[in-house]
Amino acid sequence: MLKAFKLRNYKNFKDEISINFEDIAGYQFSTDCISDGILSKMIIYGRNATGKTNLGNAIMDITKMLFQIGYKNEDIFINADATEDFASFSYSFQFDNNEIIYRYTRFSNFDLRDEELIIDGISIYKCSFYQDKYNFDNLKFINAETASIGRYLQSLDDGNITEDVMEFKLPFLRWIISNTALKNDSLLIKMSEFIRRMTMLKVSNTIMFGFSRFNDSFFESLEAKDNLEDFEQFLNTMGIKCKLVLKKLPDGQRELYFSHDKLIPFYKNASSGTLALTNLYRRFVSTLRSSSFVYLDEFDAFYHYEMAENVIKFFKRNYPKCQIIMTSHNTNLMTNRLMRPDCLFILSSSGTLTALCNATLRELREGHNLEKMYIAGEFEKYE
Repeated sequence: MLKAFKLRNYKNFKDEISINFEDIAGYQFSTDCISDGILSKMIIYGRNATGKTNLGNAIMDITKMLFQIGYKNEDIFINADATEDFASFSYSFQFDNNEIIYRYTRFSNFDLRDEELIIDGISIYKCSFYQDKYNFDNLKFINAETASIGRYLQSLDDGNITEDVMEFKLPFLRWIISNTALKNDSLLIKMSEFIRRMTMLKVSNTIMFGFSRFNDSFFESLEAKDNLEDFEQFLNTMGIKCKLVLKKLPDGQRELYFSHDKLIPFYKNASSGTLALTNLYRRFVSTLRSSSFVYLDEFDAFYHYEMAENVIKFFKRNYPKCQIIMTSHNTNLMTNRLMRPDCLFILSSSGTLTALCNATLRELREGHNLEKMYIAGEFEKYE
């Protein structure tokens, strides 16, 4: 699981911002927000433009490092007021009793400055691309002595730029995973699989762009045994009482309907909240069994507060091991009967992230009305 994340000098985060998923306050309620001593269900609050989306993009940056060839376009990357010309990322993972720290810095979306892999306190390798200095002395600790260092260094010299793809430095971690015969129980394989199964969704943007291009594959998946019933049950659990029918039209296309005396086309008549739930189901519920980490940005943008509560309960009940961070403006969810003060965070305009239990001098207990305290300004200092 992901134990900790640190970031500095990226977009609106000039100073270091960190998330310690092991920082548990020991509450005896809403224990289903915790898994194996790690915060597994979190909600981040923050005023508009505090960087909730940027934080999600930063956490997900490691997936681009390891599993994408490069970036087609360079967005604004370094903080505009920065004194340094690079951004820093650090990830700490826990697998069994082993800790893996992977950290790197970048000059831009496509230009890697350096990287280092540390396992159980031992620096396995360190690459300083900007200084052209490399240390691969401890590859034996991960059984990667067979990695062809010469070929890797040659690949750095062969880096190229095209109109569509820019990649100057290939991360050595990606090289090891792709070019070394690692054992199935290798820590790097476990780390790679965890990162591969990390994902992020911004619900509001997906609703804005619509669903038409996803319909065919989604409808086809609903034809499999019990899948349509499962989707229908999901909507009903979320408070959308309906009966669904999937039909194959004469032209071979499939169409989903609300079942009434007269069939009603689903996508043309569903509410934005129902479409948001459908996208959530399509993107995650059908795959969450294999997801390791999910960042849901504005996850409840189209939900009634009771539906938002149902979604969180659904996640906790069905995917207890998956680490899920949600961002929201819905203070109705700021309640101990659903979450807990060490799982509710405030992202400030200055780029700090603070759990509610650390945002007040009071000892927050189960009986406290967190929403009322928030609205009354109890945590205003940290906004």
